[in-house]
Amino acid sequence: MLSVVPVMAGAARVTQLTGGATVTPENARFFASPVPVLVHIFSVTPYSLLGALQFARGFRRRRPGWHRLAGRLLVLCGLGAALSGLWMTAFYPRPPADDVLLTGFRFVFGAAMVACIVLGFTAVRRRDIAGHRAWMARAYAIGLGAGTQVLTHLPWMLLVGQPSGLPRAMMMLAGWVINLAVVEWALRRRPTRSTRTLGGPADARVGVLAGR
Repeated sequence: MLSVVPVMAGAARVTQLTGGATVTPENARFFASPVPVLVHIFSVTPYSLLGALQFARGFRRRRPGWHRLAGRLLVLCGLGAALSGLWMTAFYPRPPADDVLLTGFRFVFGAAMVACIVLGFTAVRRRDIAGHRAWMARAYAIGLGAGTQVLTHLPWMLLVGQPSGLPRAMMMLAGWVINLAVVEWALRRRPTRSTRTLGGPADARVGVLAGR
């Protein structure tokens, strides 16, 4: 459900860029340099939707080859989403509602997403399946921050109006932190040990995020 938010937002942005929408202070940076935002959208969309299926236990069991095949694509999409997000943060003009603190948060969590994906990929190359699942779950939690951030913004928007400055930065931070907290709780709910072999006894007991 959370993945619907970035997907719908991306679809709306593509429609805006290709449909001749009016240029405003909020969207002028995208019209001035559309390639990075399009890379971001076309990376985030499959990452959000296909990534959710990676945690579906029944789906994975019925289609055992799916996880590896989709995983290769998702590594590329996740890196594309994170790196293009970092590029936009660094080189696009700062949005009117953002402040320096939020820019810093974007850099931190964008870099953390890249690191988690790289660590998850290197873990599976070492056949450390538990480590692979944990790092990829953390990366997905960061990537889905946009969905949770809608929920953290909603009470303020209903009571006060559109947030900006420090309140907006803290609500954005809350979205990322909530997602990561849920991931860490789920990973610790069933303590597991790392495994070096696929399909071994430890693999069968890997945490709930993989749907095992």
